[in-house]
Amino acid sequence: MKTEEERKIAAASLRALNHAFVAHDPEDEALASLADTVNELTLAVGRTSTRDRLALMRSSPDESVLGGSGFEDRAVGGSSNPTSVEVEVLFKGEEVIARFVLRRAFEGAPGRAHGGIVAAAFDDVTGFVIGRLQEPAFTGELTVRYLAAVPVDQALEIRARLDGRERRKLFISAELRTGNEIVATCRAIYITVELSRFAGAPDPR
Repeated sequence: MKTEEERKIAAASLRALNHAFVAHDPEDEALASLADTVNELTLAVGRTSTRDRLALMRSSPDESVLGGSGFEDRAVGGSSNPTSVEVEVLFKGEEVIARFVLRRAFEGAPGRAHGGIVAAAFDDVTGFVIGRLQEPAFTGELTVRYLAAVPVDQALEIRARLDGRERRKLFISAELRTGNEIVATCRAIYITVELSRFAGAPDPR
């Protein structure tokens, strides 16, 4: 029997392993044992049926497909993806609010999150704005300005909203905060497409 809940639990365990591995320094014997165990598990998982992500997207509610916002296999914030950030999303008025912690596997300079994962988090969260609009779209442009160090292992919050539109272009802005301090800002342009092209066809750009 396959359940998405068990998949999410397994993904959370793998995420915990990733962060523990980066944050700690085991002895060589422990690392060798870990490698053997992981290799065995990788082979076992590889013998199971292939996951059809396109079919999953097509069978999901529209809001899950549009913008990729609700799809739990998504790369950055999907709870069924073991390499993702654990993101809690809520909606307040016209804004999307995302709360999360960037743990040690996302560290760049000591104590600071890597700029690439910050940009990826912006891309994921602004996608929820697209989901609310019920219009499928691809990221056309994403500009991030880093104002201060983004800490690891601390509570972070992104707020995003639609600023306007011009034909197929959707203009979205967002800010990343730690406490009351804005540490990064983002401006994104999404390009709307037909739903049939979004789920199954190459990016038309």
